[in-house]
Amino acid sequence: MAEIDMSAVEALHVALQQSFSPDASVRDPAEAAIKNLKNVPGATQMLLHITEEKQVQYEVRQAAAIQLKNICRECWVERTSYLGMPLPAINGANPPILSEDDKLVVKNKLMDCLMNEADKSIRDLMAETLHLIAIHDYPESWPQLLPSVLQVISQSNDPAQALRVHNGLLALRKVCKRYEYKSREARGPLNEIVMKSFPLLLPLAQRLCTEDSLEAALMLKQILKIFWSSTQFYLPSGNNPDGSASATPSPALANPSAMEPWFEILK
Repeated sequence: MAEIDMSAVEALHVALQQSFSPDASVRDPAEAAIKNLKNVPGATQMLLHITEEKQVQYEVRQAAAIQLKNICRECWVERTSYLGMPLPAINGANPPILSEDDKLVVKNKLMDCLMNEADKSIRDLMAETLHLIAIHDYPESWPQLLPSVLQVISQSNDPAQALRVHNGLLALRKVCKRYEYKSREARGPLNEIVMKSFPLLLPLAQRLCTEDSLEAALMLKQILKIFWSSTQFYLPSGNNPDGSASATPSPALANPSAMEPWFEILK
């Protein structure tokens, strides 16, 4: 991974600032430079650097997070239709595809940035970026995502980790969301998520129900969203040896006694 060019980061920071200028002679060149970011190697790394820097002006951090999300949406893989056919070029050219090095930097850095972000707007933008990447890369090209998220959530007994745990739950929800409308046969990765995460989530949700704080309520909300994404159409099943979904219920929700504690939480 190439070391980040801080002079380029500073130039990007200035361009993002100038994009808010009321003076068109200042704003227009800045907007043109930002529009061209998708063609600049390492731009995603620079945008992440600006997004995570708490000393940077809030509007600039937010703008960087928006640009990062847009580039990942447009340039992660070739654009295709629902039938899998390549989409026609826009203005005569297809968006460039990010290099594997840039993708690796984003995946490695995004989780750290998201886990430590307290601002809701920027946090939600980073979580949506994670969701966009997970659609294409999880689990085959991002196998470390679920272990990383669960490791953060497992620290829930430490009050000092409350922000990271909440953001870990948000990340898990975004991964589950990728499968919530999938057919039973295509839900193999979601079934694995349920088997590995629900034994952590259930006792955490039970404890949060006894706490009277905004933090507890926000974490419980994320857990219930994860439960909803995992169960709204099908109860999660186990997986076959090849990773596909089987007809056998997941051990995490295999019988009424396993479901009953969740119903108690939902009351």
